[in-house]
Amino acid sequence: MKDIVEAIITALPPSDARRAEFAQFEIPESYRGTVVRRDETAMFEGLPSREKDPRRSLHLDEVPTPALGPGEALVAVMASSVNYNTVWTSIFEPVPTFDFLSRYGRTSPLAARHDQPYHVVGSDLAGVVLRTGPGVHVWSPGDEVVAHCLSVELESADGHNDTMLDPEQRIWGFETNFGGLAELALVKANQLMPKPAHLAWEEAAAPGLVNSTAYRQLVSANGAAMKQGDVVLIWGASGGLGSFATQLALRGGAIPVCVVSSPDRARLCRALGAELVIDRAAEGYRFWRDEHTQDPKEWQRFGRRIRELTGGDDPDIVFEHPGRETFGASVYVARRGGTIVTCASTTGFQHEFDNRYLWMNLKRIIGTHFANYREAWQANRLLERAMIHPTLSRVYPLAETGQAAWDVHRNVHQGKVGVLCLAPSEGLGVRDQQLRARHLTAINRFRGV
Repeated sequence: MKDIVEAIITALPPSDARRAEFAQFEIPESYRGTVVRRDETAMFEGLPSREKDPRRSLHLDEVPTPALGPGEALVAVMASSVNYNTVWTSIFEPVPTFDFLSRYGRTSPLAARHDQPYHVVGSDLAGVVLRTGPGVHVWSPGDEVVAHCLSVELESADGHNDTMLDPEQRIWGFETNFGGLAELALVKANQLMPKPAHLAWEEAAAPGLVNSTAYRQLVSANGAAMKQGDVVLIWGASGGLGSFATQLALRGGAIPVCVVSSPDRARLCRALGAELVIDRAAEGYRFWRDEHTQDPKEWQRFGRRIRELTGGDDPDIVFEHPGRETFGASVYVARRGGTIVTCASTTGFQHEFDNRYLWMNLKRIIGTHFANYREAWQANRLLERAMIHPTLSRVYPLAETGQAAWDVHRNVHQGKVGVLCLAPSEGLGVRDQQLRARHLTAINRFRGV
């Protein structure tokens, strides 16, 4: 693998000679990947979620390189990042991901490769194509790419209007094997997108899942279809998902109201350009009196605070992802006729809300989940043009992926947490120095420098 890494680091812009060079590299029979193991899925039984430690369950193992199938690409992974689905995988919630792999493996002989006693995790990458399978014509060895995490089969008519509706839609690295927190990764060619040339490997790897998710959830007609002037309440606005929602709202002419839980997180939102910020910890919001009872008076107090900041407006859109802890408040504070758009549920999947505030005020709840290829491409295009920027708080080496996942699990991070895979250090892979120089202040500010 050393010769591949050296070639990537010293590479010139893509050319026929460079592609020929990469096509000649011998593919190693095995590689190092961050895995969970099937025989350890019971290790956290009886523990509350918060006490389950990804540092115990995530291992850096040597695994066999999978065979390349039609329509697929094998990528040398320079950097990756941690998403909340990696946390779920590492703590075996809501179910062990081996259930997904077994189900997938039964669908075809090709898919059977994914059903292993180990699961290589990770749903982001930035790297270089090493090989492509039969039927791949757009991408070639030597191409510098990022990957979005939608894996689809597209053998059903249901997926051809919106690939997220394909009945065999899966999240790569979560519901499939051979993910991005590794030295190599197996992806479908229609997951690949151009790497933003002005970004380092770890910066380019960070946005993929969360940026595309936020784009569909907030901007796309499949989500909230945000328009200029909309007031958008964004929970967890300094986190991996919320920081991109904040940037998309600002770039789209909307008015973000950023909800965070500390002064440092509030400062990051203001660095992104947001002016309206609520530090929910400092202001003492407690939406649940106890484990079973919500407090509508706190919803009301929260709604008054939003109107104070906006000059009397309730949110047109509530960007929801915490789930159980905040969902009742979200339904309450959305304006009459407003939209609550939701993905994930990092504080719990069982949502409770007072339906009177939904039906009697003509509000809508929209569920979204990642993004289709077109939405992911559009979101990546904004990064390529430096219209939005990565929000990367810390970078770990591949051997410390467990610590990176622990940071996300315990919410001690801001923005995204990156992982160097084959890249020997940060700051490598920048090809367009001029574009980077024009936006370096913003890139550094969003990284907390």
